[in-house]
Amino acid sequence: MCRQISEGTRWERCGHFQRFLVVAIMDCNSIRCERSILHPKSCKSQYCTKASPLDTRRREILLIAVVQNFGADVEKVADSVNDWCFPCKAASARGK
Repeated sequence: MCRQISEGTRWERCGHFQRFLVVAIMDCNSIRCERSILHPKSCKSQYCTKASPLDTRRREILLIAVVQNFGADVEKVADSVNDWCFPCKAASARGK
């Protein structure tokens, strides 16, 4: 799968990465990945999430699938903070 190269903050105490910008897309060079430049534009596979703009049912599926069809982010650390991230701080305050 193609991957997003993301810049963000690394929270040192918990190790979480908080993305604030996608700077590029890394192509996987696979003909089976709809995000790749090598994916055929004329693909008619039933498993492909590309859809015609006139097909509203498939377009709804496409909108859901677009969020999920990148591989894991490549994390480019722009800055590091020697603290817990906000969700970890909140969980700690609740006693979890």
